[in-house]
Amino acid sequence: MSTVTLTAYNVKTKEKNVPILDAVITKTSRGAYMAQGNDGKGNKLTTLLGEEKALAAIEAGLAKKGW
Repeated sequence: MSTVTLTAYNVKTKEKNVPILDAVITKTSRGAYMAQGNDGKGNKLTTLLGEEKALAAIEAGLAKKGW
């Protein structure tokens, strides 16, 4: 993966592929990775990620490690 982007579906505005700003990646109790952040307009965004994409986003500096 050369370019990593974190996007999510915005439930409030019903927009797809909204970029996540100020992302924090956490691990769930079952071992899945979850990115939480906002869209810059005050709406919270959350999405589930695979391990490879989550670790690549942390390495690229797009997200902080939350565990």
